[in-house]
Amino acid sequence: MNKTQVLHLTGLNGIRAIAAIAVLVSHISLQLPDFGLNPIFIGSNNEAAGLALASFGVTVFFALSGFLITYLLLLEKEKQPIQVKHFYIRRILRIWPLYYLFMAICIVIYHIYDIDFSSLGFPFYIFFSVNFAMLAGATLPLMVHFWSIGVEEQFYIFWPWIAKLENKKLLKFCIKYVLIFYTIKVLFYFLQSRFHFLNIGLLILSVTRFHIMVMGGIGAILYYERSKIVTFLKTKLAQIVAWFILLLATVNVFHISSILIDHEIIAMVTITIILGQISRTNMMIDLDKKWFNFLGKISYGIYVIHPLLIFLALQYIGKFQESSFINYLIVYALIIVATIVLSYEFYEKKFLVYKDRFAKIKSRA
Repeated sequence: MNKTQVLHLTGLNGIRAIAAIAVLVSHISLQLPDFGLNPIFIGSNNEAAGLALASFGVTVFFALSGFLITYLLLLEKEKQPIQVKHFYIRRILRIWPLYYLFMAICIVIYHIYDIDFSSLGFPFYIFFSVNFAMLAGATLPLMVHFWSIGVEEQFYIFWPWIAKLENKKLLKFCIKYVLIFYTIKVLFYFLQSRFHFLNIGLLILSVTRFHIMVMGGIGAILYYERSKIVTFLKTKLAQIVAWFILLLATVNVFHISSILIDHEIIAMVTITIILGQISRTNMMIDLDKKWFNFLGKISYGIYVIHPLLIFLALQYIGKFQESSFINYLIVYALIIVATIVLSYEFYEKKFLVYKDRFAKIKSRA
């Protein structure tokens, strides 16, 4: 292969870190009652609020993934036709090893701790379609969160082929796709009370979210083409608004309509913050820092393994008798530290070395 060009997009690892930690903290918080701790400690006393933070974290991942993958493909097109085979190899080496290893570990854990599970769910997991397993009620314990990985893998099947389009045509396709997807979602939402079968369609749309990644792709194209829209999104006002909305989401108080518009707004917020970070313009917070970069690099590992570590912590810590600060600290610190240590050093980084061999444009961020 020709020498790989190294691209450094500043701040993207920081955004990954925020998303990963949001999911991790949210899922720990939802388990606080099982530890004998009051969940009001985090400003939320109901399950929906906790899940909202995790769900927004996934949306940030989706938008960032769509942006970065698309931008790298645009740069690759400058030098040569997109090598779809190499794209797939890179995705396989990035996603599959830890995915399948974790699945194997969970199967062992099921038998050790006598956890009930249905074997009907395994085909969904093997073929990256956990989002549809959710609709069929066939998810597996400790691996429900794999639905988002399935969505990304499904998206990668067709995206490199579409990205081969000439850039203007690609942008038009992306805009049309998002508008059509969102229009269908709105129609399903308002018509579901009259036509109950549309509930299924609405659920399917809610567990795919391809349009969020396509929105990230739109942001990448506009940035690549130096659009005036990008100039506006890098202004101080746009950056302040974006960070403010992200802050509201972080403390579980951002909510307009979770079905209709919340995730689309978070996607736009993510794109706006991305543009501020990589252009180093009007940043409210500089995410290009050592710890952000470290956590961003291991964000996939954090996302994959954290439910198992929460489960194991429950087995060995048990229930506390009081909701004291030190008990909260023990739960959060133990799980977070264990997740960070295990997610990268002992497995994932070995495969990233091989992945980079198939990258024409390698992103250090």
